[in-house]
Amino acid sequence: MSDLTQAERERILAKAALFSPPVYVLPDGRRDLVGLDKDELAVEMAQIGEKPFRAKQLWHWIYHQGVRDFGLMSTIAKPLQEKLAERFVIGRPEVVTDLLSKDETRKFLFKFRDEQAVETVYIPDRQEDRGAVCLSSQVGCTLSCRFCHTGTQRLSRNLGAAEIVGQFMAARDAYGEWPSPKGETPRLLSTIVLMGMGEPLYNYENVAKAMKIVMDGEGIALSRRRITLSTSGVVPMMDRAGAELGVNLAISLHAVTDELRDELVPLNRKYPIRELIEACRRYPSASNARRITFEYIMLRGINDSEADARELVRLIAGLPAKVNLIPFNPWPGSAYQPSTPEALKAFAAIVMQAGYASPIRTPRGRDILAACGQLKSAMEKGAAA
Repeated sequence: MSDLTQAERERILAKAALFSPPVYVLPDGRRDLVGLDKDELAVEMAQIGEKPFRAKQLWHWIYHQGVRDFGLMSTIAKPLQEKLAERFVIGRPEVVTDLLSKDETRKFLFKFRDEQAVETVYIPDRQEDRGAVCLSSQVGCTLSCRFCHTGTQRLSRNLGAAEIVGQFMAARDAYGEWPSPKGETPRLLSTIVLMGMGEPLYNYENVAKAMKIVMDGEGIALSRRRITLSTSGVVPMMDRAGAELGVNLAISLHAVTDELRDELVPLNRKYPIRELIEACRRYPSASNARRITFEYIMLRGINDSEADARELVRLIAGLPAKVNLIPFNPWPGSAYQPSTPEALKAFAAIVMQAGYASPIRTPRGRDILAACGQLKSAMEKGAAA
């Protein structure tokens, strides 16, 4: 890493701190335990005179069993249950709305204690009895991608680790997916995609902490292979995410020239395509078994020509990759139109002939504005200047 790259990384983290989430202590003084890592949980126990093994017990009940009531923690004696209930809570975001699409996609509007809210989507896989939870990482977004409805909601603040992991836990609550008394655990919520509201790498510290909690083998225990982080290309943070998390990587590319990408994805002016592709080539977990996904939204007459397809193939040559072609999902006030079916098929054929999988993503949840690029909180307030 050059000094400039390190300086840029520090600048990003400093900027993120300006939009830091609140530390959740309830008006009655109780502290929320969700979002604390194992060491922090042990510190909380030490401060009330309990030994470290209590933190391990609590971790199991909170993240493996999904229990929110200390009184239901059967391995903890009643006096300690009462002591914990006096000092702590095990929180969840509040469900404001819960919408179900005709294709069974489900969109939640979750509200946090400071009245800020985000949308979270569960996308079932029709071929298998499982699906993905699309998590948000920020309230609003700072990137202002031209085709994205979420990008029209100005950034309010970052989500904390508790609020990020809390979205997944609340979705598990909704589907009854915590272990049953008989030990039968459904596997509907089998993967996480960090593709909701916000740019995850502009909130890296909180996203990383939340995903480490999710991946811990003694709790939720979701494999890193079942987590995908999507970024518009915050290049200085991509190396760190690869080294520390090693989750799957998805790149919101959407154009093959800097001139067009500068317009569609303004972040490109800071980290142009060449730098972005170089960062992809460095990403440590990229392999034939774990390909980098390039997300490419298809806009009629803008980026969907056969020449664009050939240039895309040239850009990613040699990378273990696949290309998700995403039909544009219109939203109120959008200036773009979806590509024609003929253009989609021609584009996909060129990419496939070059040896790259290029599925055309079936739009999901359009009727409830839950499809790609359509998320936007209905409770915008307190947006940052």
